[in-house]
Amino acid sequence: MYYMILEDGIRKVDKKQFLSCLTGVCVLSLEDWQKDLEWKERFGIWHEVDSVHYCKMESHRDFLYGTIRIPAKRKQERNTEFAVYIQKERVILLQRENEMDKQIDRLLKGKTYRDYSIERFLYDFLQSFIVDDLIFLEGIEQEIAGMEEEVLNGRTERFSIQMLRINKMVTRFYHYYSQLTEIGQELIENREKFFEEEDINTFRMYSDRVYRLSEEAKLLREYAMQVQEVYQSEIGIRQNDVMKMLTVVTTIFLPLSLIAGWYGMNFSYMPELSSQYAYPLVIGVSIIIVIVSLLIFKRKGYW
Repeated sequence: MYYMILEDGIRKVDKKQFLSCLTGVCVLSLEDWQKDLEWKERFGIWHEVDSVHYCKMESHRDFLYGTIRIPAKRKQERNTEFAVYIQKERVILLQRENEMDKQIDRLLKGKTYRDYSIERFLYDFLQSFIVDDLIFLEGIEQEIAGMEEEVLNGRTERFSIQMLRINKMVTRFYHYYSQLTEIGQELIENREKFFEEEDINTFRMYSDRVYRLSEEAKLLREYAMQVQEVYQSEIGIRQNDVMKMLTVVTTIFLPLSLIAGWYGMNFSYMPELSSQYAYPLVIGVSIIIVIVSLLIFKRKGYW
């Protein structure tokens, strides 16, 4: 797809119109860019596209080159990956499927501005990928808060699996926003003077917004760690309760074990062995020991 940058926004054009001026936005597939040398010759860019594994922006003499990898927000979604070349009068987007065309179509349906420019398009395009991310992060925060409440209520069956998933997602987005912040800073520096100085503020706005998102993701990481500490504390309390109960049981049965061992020796001259009241007497003494032990533990608050 091809788009012209007009004073009041962007407009879709055909290939012939775009080639007549070579200004605006050109969206190509990665395969076409790597195989078709005509495009590289027209734009004067003889640069090999890297594998898109993370977000970055590099400044070259004749162009800016960047790769963007947007993490999927839901399990059924896939990561969005594309590369971008930025020159003084044009932007070349290289996509694997049709994600960039769909994203620009959303911009076409959005607000219009006066004195639209390449800088304004880049701002709108880049920030369109993070426009709903604050709501997304708030959803993660609510999920962590729900897990914290479940831990305090004693429901910890799937806590470890759920927290591991959340920690991985929050960490992934924290790195993503940190990388986008670096991209914003590279655009602001404008070392090769691709942008007009009065339009640099748009990139500064983008960089500030991404930085706030990275700080929000950082706070979520800390919140998740606090909830994990609460979980570990609850597990420790439960273990202490179990050990306390085992100690109480062991203490109660210790004198009973002594009596059983004592009268289990079966010496020939033990007078209790020949007494008809010895057996019920030992039972009564054992019951008294248990009752007294329980009363003592109750008074001490052990159970």
